[in-house]
Amino acid sequence: MIDKLASLLAEVARGSVSVEQAVERLRHLPFEDVGFAQIDHHRVLRRGRSEIIFASHKTVEQVTTIAARLADATGGFLATRVTPEHAAALTERFPGAHWNPLARTVALEAERPAGGLEGRVAVVSAGTSDLPVAEEAVAVLHWAGAEVASVADVGVAGLHRLLAARERLDGADVLIVVAGMEGALPSVVAGLAHQPVIAVPTSVGYGASFGGLAALLAMLNSCADGVTVVNIDNGFGAAMAALRILDRRPGRP
Repeated sequence: MIDKLASLLAEVARGSVSVEQAVERLRHLPFEDVGFAQIDHHRVLRRGRSEIIFASHKTVEQVTTIAARLADATGGFLATRVTPEHAAALTERFPGAHWNPLARTVALEAERPAGGLEGRVAVVSAGTSDLPVAEEAVAVLHWAGAEVASVADVGVAGLHRLLAARERLDGADVLIVVAGMEGALPSVVAGLAHQPVIAVPTSVGYGASFGGLAALLAMLNSCADGVTVVNIDNGFGAAMAALRILDRRPGRP
């Protein structure tokens, strides 16, 4: 979007595009009203990334319409919490789109500017049952152009597995730690690591886990200082928090 805007302004300056034509191209900024949604095209200028589609509780037609408008404006899109019906419609309409059934995402990658996003995020999950939430974070990070390392099934019931992965953890700039049950893993990781730790409670667990509430409260009460906690099953939110941290690294605009 930023490259397109700069190109348009250059064409106006050269006289190859009239002011009226430029206004017509920009008429959907800062948002586009499609009746059931107001698509925030200006977000890529404010935040550096386009709006992301939360597909849950949206119809197939609504999701594909929003995706089409975002693709026209930015060259790509990312939809999270997609159903198989959403995925089938999106991959049929956009042959280059990738459906990740574990993460429940569909991504159409836009061309990225030269230089890319520097920094690596390690996504650490306590158990295999936590993988859908962890994979959602991985999918969002990949779509944004971040380098990602996945460390799976290293929960506190067998700490030797976590310690064996120390090299991969030490090589990351941000750590996302995903855990259900008692939610202890982020506190352990934060006690070992110097990097920012973003904790993600999952709804995995037996009855007294209360759908992830036990893990959420444990993470909020972590004895390791500086742990940031997002909502239950919110792999997307953890990824976006990690991206904000990477965006503020020295040398980033």
